[in-house]
Amino acid sequence: MLLAQGASIFTALSGTANVVMQLSRPEIGYGVKDSVVVEGSLFGNPRRRQRTTVGLLAVAVLGTPAERATYRAAVNVSHARVPNAFDPELQRWVGACIYKGFEEAREYTYGPLTGTERAEFYRQGAIFGGMLQMPLDLWPATRDDFEVYWRDGLARARIDAAVGAYLHRVIRLEYLDRTIPAPILRLRSWLVTGYLPAELRPQLGLTWSPRQQRRFERFNKAVGAVVRRLPERRRAWPFTRSIAHLRTRIAAGEHVFGA
Repeated sequence: MLLAQGASIFTALSGTANVVMQLSRPEIGYGVKDSVVVEGSLFGNPRRRQRTTVGLLAVAVLGTPAERATYRAAVNVSHARVPNAFDPELQRWVGACIYKGFEEAREYTYGPLTGTERAEFYRQGAIFGGMLQMPLDLWPATRDDFEVYWRDGLARARIDAAVGAYLHRVIRLEYLDRTIPAPILRLRSWLVTGYLPAELRPQLGLTWSPRQQRRFERFNKAVGAVVRRLPERRRAWPFTRSIAHLRTRIAAGEHVFGA
């Protein structure tokens, strides 16, 4: 699956920025911030939340149709208690954010997508919305149509003070409930700011200079050079590990999310 080329360390590095993008729609931001599903929330059970999120992405790009169906059913049960979780348009936005992250990760590693490869990579990207509650016919028909949809979505994004405070807590890793060294927090803030679309940075009070952008581009170029030299299984970490664990749980008759 061509889309799997976007499953790499870049997807992990940009993961928090992608969460910010998803929650920039107020209906999603408040739905997550105020969710009563404590056992599956980031602040209620961070290890499980990380595992289920990575698991969804892993099964989307590396799983079989049967594995995807099993995981999607489990997601539907969990989302049944989350406000707006079955709104197709909101799920299209979440799927679009995930797709954008995978597309950028792929390009950071292998260079720009062009021609038929670009079209096929995009066509496969509909699976992200499909793993949630988005009817596949809602996915924009072409990559150019998606760009129009994406730009419109960013223009309509709104992060207010309440959701912004929640997102800053996520960036500061407060859900881990322990002291995080200041250099790690500075690195996280830099990565989140760098991977965020420019339209969203001011809404979180984040600033970014041309000098920072040049440094960020050098960082991605260096990481991409390393990733390209890794064996395939290592290149797609942590998704290869996640799909292996998922298959072990399914074979043992356990819940796909784990404990």
